[in-house]
Amino acid sequence: MQFLLEVIKLGLNNLRLQLLRSILTALGIIFGVAAVITMVSIGEGSTAQALAQIERLGARNIIVRSQKPPESAEQGGGQQRGWVQRFGITREDLAIIEDSFPEASAIVPTKEVGSQLLRGEKRQVSQAFGTTPDLQEVAGIVVERGRYLNNEDLQTQALVAVIGTEVADSLFPLEDPIGQRLRIDQQSFEIIGVLAPVGLSGGAGAALIGRDLNLDVHVPITTVRATFGDTVVRRTSGSFQASDVQVQEIYLQSPSRDRVIEDAARLRRLMELTHPRLEDVSLIVPYELLENARRQALTGQWISGAIAAISLLVGGIGIMNIMLANVTERTREIGVRRALGATRKHIVAQFLVETGVLSAIGGLIGVALGIGLAIGLDTLVPLLPRVPVIGDAVPADVSLPTVLSLWSILVAFLVAAATGLIFGIYPARKAAAQDPIVALRHD
Repeated sequence: MQFLLEVIKLGLNNLRLQLLRSILTALGIIFGVAAVITMVSIGEGSTAQALAQIERLGARNIIVRSQKPPESAEQGGGQQRGWVQRFGITREDLAIIEDSFPEASAIVPTKEVGSQLLRGEKRQVSQAFGTTPDLQEVAGIVVERGRYLNNEDLQTQALVAVIGTEVADSLFPLEDPIGQRLRIDQQSFEIIGVLAPVGLSGGAGAALIGRDLNLDVHVPITTVRATFGDTVVRRTSGSFQASDVQVQEIYLQSPSRDRVIEDAARLRRLMELTHPRLEDVSLIVPYELLENARRQALTGQWISGAIAAISLLVGGIGIMNIMLANVTERTREIGVRRALGATRKHIVAQFLVETGVLSAIGGLIGVALGIGLAIGLDTLVPLLPRVPVIGDAVPADVSLPTVLSLWSILVAFLVAAATGLIFGIYPARKAAAQDPIVALRHD
């Protein structure tokens, strides 16, 4: 024990005498460890954000959506009524699904309605849907102000609407929309609620559902059936497009996650009976996408870790180079120690202590720097739009979420310490192998 303490003391003293060189040598390890922690935290944060967006759609949900079939399918076997394109899920399909899945926790239909939203002179393209109160729980909808649809609204076919946050900001910029009137085409609705921002615009969730949820308007589906027909006309810059879709989407919620894949397969076979090759309907299974995203995230983390580990390798090579230079510079010192009775084991131990301490201290500083960078990026990047000059070139909703993981910190530090020891073995053995008499003669 006394020998070990003496060796450690001697190694620390040598590092202190060459402080600037020690700091410069440790920079490779410091930046390598910080890079590993920062890159992994960015990867973990992006993964967590993407998974949360997919999870928001409901891991137990299966979404069946009407979609416009390819042109070739329309001409060959698609149904058309004059200038109206008829496709997608029918009410008969909905009834069959309800009969075939009595164990489902919920089956919620949505029906697209209207061509535009109007409030005074303001107007925008309609993204209104008739639905049921169960959609709030099934789709994880959060109401920021007011309330959501209820069963009484369905029974009375009430002319009420719940609007998305961007609809509220666009049509009611300076006033509370609750209690105000909004027209869908020529029909007036009273606004009873405003949805909370979902943060999916442009993200994974929006890509999955095919629209920005912040622009949604939800009304009772019974009101839609009583007030509007199945035909929806879209007018854009001198042209129009009309479609006849009875049911836009169906949310089927399985009783458990274990049943999702099985229920999805059953539902796909069921829809293929009335929609060959699923040309005018599509199935979205968030649980499958969730599992795929997790596998891709794991692969991405390994790649990020491997790239960052190159910095540790460079740092280790730097330590070896400096220690080899130390061997040359301290040849006479090594000869004196050997002449006074130090064995090769003592010389090896001294050099390994120096490289071990150097890499360990560098690893600790790198851990602190990596944690600081991860926290700083998460906090400061959203503030960039407020910075003069730079803010003009940065999107207003920019963010770089980070998630610190204990495993990345531990692995980065242990690898850094091991790197220092491994790359210090060769210089230590070279120092110990020198002939004492030749070493004493070295100038």
